[in-house]
Amino acid sequence: MDCFAIFFCRSGKIELKAECNKGYVKVKQLGLNPTSVDSAVVGKGNEVKMKPGQHLHVVNQLYPYTVQFKEDLTGNDKRDRRPREPTEEDGEKQKSTLTMKATIHTEKDAVSGSPVEATKTNVSVGHWSQGLKTSMQDPSMQVYKDDRVVVITDKYPKARYHWLVLPWQSIPSLKALREEHCDLLKHMQQVADRMVQQCPDSGSVRFRMGYHAIPSMSHIHLHVISQDFDSPCLKNKKHWNSFTTDYFMPSHDVIRMLETDGRVTVKEGTSELLKLHLRCHVCHREIPTIPALKEHIKSHFSK
Repeated sequence: MDCFAIFFCRSGKIELKAECNKGYVKVKQLGLNPTSVDSAVVGKGNEVKMKPGQHLHVVNQLYPYTVQFKEDLTGNDKRDRRPREPTEEDGEKQKSTLTMKATIHTEKDAVSGSPVEATKTNVSVGHWSQGLKTSMQDPSMQVYKDDRVVVITDKYPKARYHWLVLPWQSIPSLKALREEHCDLLKHMQQVADRMVQQCPDSGSVRFRMGYHAIPSMSHIHLHVISQDFDSPCLKNKKHWNSFTTDYFMPSHDVIRMLETDGRVTVKEGTSELLKLHLRCHVCHREIPTIPALKEHIKSHFSK
């Protein structure tokens, strides 16, 4: 289902169309005054896609707005209240709220001398990929926070210890990273190191820290995950391969790539790594099923 809103300010008029199942908003400029999404000028009668984290500028960048998808966790299906990991099918079932949050700069109308203000518009949309932005604001899920990042426990942990380090700064994905983000990513790494040091089992459990090359959830997040993979939420080949193949990009490699190239490059065909046969991450032995793999892993950690 698509949702529409006409968004007005005194000097500008645009149309917003939320693509509920795709996680973005189409912006169409209806008035004469310039509208842009980040640095891309829309132009009267034209339409561009706006994703979470991007900035909508109305009237020559006088009124900057951002898009945030807020997840409604109440749900409508009361048959099974047990928490489960979202799938793409949930994108059509969940209800969310898209809030146009504005930092409004007021100016005086050249004719009347009275203040000119933009208005805010709420639109109902839904997409499960925006769930992290809700979770990171939830005090019950926060295990650490400072002025730059927050650490939450993964809602569907794939190991005994599985945390996510998220920046408060809105960065949708690895592709949006640039050299100026190096300091932020280094801070995220330092916070991750601190989480491991404070873990009660840090002396006996090994950890890895990294990013999924093609994450399913919007907003960049650093995984801090113990290598026991002892969790009922680890259920299939995709889960396993996303943490044990090159699909999982180590934090230090991502930082080095930014410092060297100024951006993060994901190799072509990376998504195919999720289809590889199951292999033990310790001895690399091929294992036919997830239950058999979990049982095999125990033999390594019981020694």
